[in-house]
Amino acid sequence: MGKSYERIVGRLRAFIEAQHIFFTATAPLDGGGTVNLSPKGLNGSFAVIDELTVAYLDFAGSNAETIAHLRENGRITLMWCAFDGPPNIVRVHGRGEPVFRDDARWAELMAYFPDIDPTLHGLRAIIVVTAEQIRDTCGYAVPFMTYEEDRPLHASRFARESDESLDVYFQKKEYIATSMDGLPGLPLPLPPLPRTE
Repeated sequence: MGKSYERIVGRLRAFIEAQHIFFTATAPLDGGGTVNLSPKGLNGSFAVIDELTVAYLDFAGSNAETIAHLRENGRITLMWCAFDGPPNIVRVHGRGEPVFRDDARWAELMAYFPDIDPTLHGLRAIIVVTAEQIRDTCGYAVPFMTYEEDRPLHASRFARESDESLDVYFQKKEYIATSMDGLPGLPLPLPPLPRTE
């Protein structure tokens, strides 16, 4: 039986923070638009900010559907599954916002991700999600799978990009500045990463 929670604390928080992968789901307001479901990984790229707020890093990729949907309507669901240990699925339904590189909150939010070098992954945004509903359900049908390690491919691919070349890469991609449904996506030109002290 599913259970609802008012806050992300205790065992619920520990479960979320222990997972190596989670999934995000967003959709445009247009009922005929494209629903987007994305896997998110890389250890250290997710953080619980407080009892109702979580955040994750949005890295370079081939499209920007999540960003486009959040800019239009803010609706997002995050889901974690237990692939080892006791069966469990946790969903956080809420409102999300992409915080871009030139936002005054950038440095404060990046402090929650001390193990991530933003220059290695083409970091585009920090997605901040405020929970409106938090639920868990049984994960009886979720298979056992063993985590081995993060793939090094993303970092090795984007570590060679400068802010300028990354912007060129994004400009060439069909669904970065505009979503598949024609919504505004990642604002371009890409602002440079703020310098760290």
